[in-house]
Amino acid sequence: MRINFDFDALEAFLVLFETRSFSATARHLGTSQSALTRRVRKLEEALGVTLFERTTRAVRPTLAAKRMKARAQAMLDEARETLREMRDETARFEHQSSAIVTVAAVPSAVPRLLVPALGVLGAGQGGARVRVLDMLANEVAEAVAGGEADFGISSLPVPEEQIAFEPLFADRVVLAVPRDHPLAAGGPVAWEALAGQRLVLPMQGSGNRALIDRALARSGPTLFWTYEVPRTSTALELVRAGLGVAPVPLSAVPLAEDGLALCTLTGPEVSRQIGLVGRRDAALSPPARRLREIIVEEAARR
Repeated sequence: MRINFDFDALEAFLVLFETRSFSATARHLGTSQSALTRRVRKLEEALGVTLFERTTRAVRPTLAAKRMKARAQAMLDEARETLREMRDETARFEHQSSAIVTVAAVPSAVPRLLVPALGVLGAGQGGARVRVLDMLANEVAEAVAGGEADFGISSLPVPEEQIAFEPLFADRVVLAVPRDHPLAAGGPVAWEALAGQRLVLPMQGSGNRALIDRALARSGPTLFWTYEVPRTSTALELVRAGLGVAPVPLSAVPLAEDGLALCTLTGPEVSRQIGLVGRRDAALSPPARRLREIIVEEAARR
């Protein structure tokens, strides 16, 4: 069944039912009497009933109008409530979609780069919320390319036309040791000095492991691990527990770390490039652009 009337007609019907006057109803609705008459007539035609008996001296609701009144009021109330809720939901969605910034980052770039940048962003105005995606280097590029993240922080330039990699700084690999370890006070440590240590290395196949293996294959010793772990944070936990020593990217070590000592590794020196990953054809929202600018500023202080 086709519904051939609108909410204006229902409103006109309800006001006319109460006032019993076309002129008073027209004034209340801010319309002309002729327009009001058309609304009421349209509703009567749609329902197939007469709603008001009209004389030159009075307007009287019919039995059909009396039956219609409660239903019309319920329909109009429900429509108003739905409109109010939809407006609230839309406003809430627009606020969230404009305020949320999604950053994909390799975990080792979080402690000394992303965390300080988030602190600066949070201290400013605007109330932007940030979603951090903890990912491997190749996953960072995929998340940015697929629109899952606004931009990324990675250690692996990806040769894709739609992806741009902007280098920020060279991230040195250092040796994390317990503070009371003999190597902690001896200055720079050569890779060959790790041969007799309980060594914690990144998992085979990870970007950090490939970086170390390539560097040592050219001019370093062959090392054997005691523990092999998937994440730098796990390696640092093992070192804190006194279970071994671990070569880790400097950016992966929290700034407030007080349970570890960090030693320079030499022979060879090993580093990786940390940079920003973004889509070439995508414009960032103001909060995302601001966070990106802060990250660049933080990287320049290194």
